[in-house]
Amino acid sequence: MVVMNAPASVRYTRGAALPEILQQRIAVLDGAMGTMIQRYKLTEADFRGSRFADHPKDLKGNNDLLVLTKPEVILEIHEQYLAAGADIIETNTFGTTSVAQEDYGLQDLAYEMNVAAARLARQACDKYSTPDKPRFAAGALGPTPRTASISPDVNDPGARNVDFDTLRAAYYEQAKGLLEGGVDLFLVETIFDTLNAKAAIFALDELMEDSGERLPVIISGTVTDASGRILSGQTVTAFWHSVRHARPLAVGLNCALGATLMRPYIEELAKAAGDTAISCYPNAGLPNPMSDTGFDETPDVTGRLVGEFAAAGFLNIAGGCCGTTPEHIRAIAHKVSAYQPRRWGSKLFSELVQG
Repeated sequence: MVVMNAPASVRYTRGAALPEILQQRIAVLDGAMGTMIQRYKLTEADFRGSRFADHPKDLKGNNDLLVLTKPEVILEIHEQYLAAGADIIETNTFGTTSVAQEDYGLQDLAYEMNVAAARLARQACDKYSTPDKPRFAAGALGPTPRTASISPDVNDPGARNVDFDTLRAAYYEQAKGLLEGGVDLFLVETIFDTLNAKAAIFALDELMEDSGERLPVIISGTVTDASGRILSGQTVTAFWHSVRHARPLAVGLNCALGATLMRPYIEELAKAAGDTAISCYPNAGLPNPMSDTGFDETPDVTGRLVGEFAAAGFLNIAGGCCGTTPEHIRAIAHKVSAYQPRRWGSKLFSELVQG
């Protein structure tokens, strides 16, 4: 393993305690938002509320809109994850860019939705934070339904339905709203197109330059199948080298795979990315329509598998993606608490130098 010396310490204006926490113990991220929303069995009328009663498009399934129409539901979900032991919760903004919200005709509300989502996460974190266990709100920047690297037309490989500048502007608007709402860090997640991720990274850097704020950034890619590559074609190691210029606090993998199938790829990333922390939040196994969560792993199984990652020394941040619930996060928190975090950055470098 080739390990470069860690970059000079970044002075964060928010989330400043996180780097030291990740050196001391494995931090716990929350679980799925969509899975939890499904438990509430919300109707079209619930998604619309009174404000969007006459909106011309169907809105059921636009989970991001619930921060405006059912904020009590989103706040309750955040609090359930914090009560289960999560150190970090994600804002309900997986698809809250103007690019994604255009599908619902709500692109003009993207900024407002991001501010509202961040304030809900901030409220929950402030309620559960203690001096010994601070809680952190992560502004989630998910993929968009349009991709800069892959053609939407199999008959025209060169076709694109979005360009870099459009994505950059959309991510900038989203991140600005999240910043205004009070997040502690940014999480660029479920990356299947590295060029989209680069647009988000560019926007974050631009925003932090403009605002004078400096927040930790976590970048999380998605290996889509047994090829070990993200959808736009990069291996895990290549993906890391293409985003490491952003100097993220952590890099990781999430979604698409359960822990069993994700293991070789998180191990590869843990070896490749010696100068940053590693995060991992897999799905609860494989899809299973007969299960209450739509996935086949119980909390005990997911907790045990993620615990094995911690025992192997792969992790600094552990959580869950699709199909996981507060019960899964509680099991993960219990298992990883028994293990030391993976050494990274200057500590890993100094240990290697000293032999």
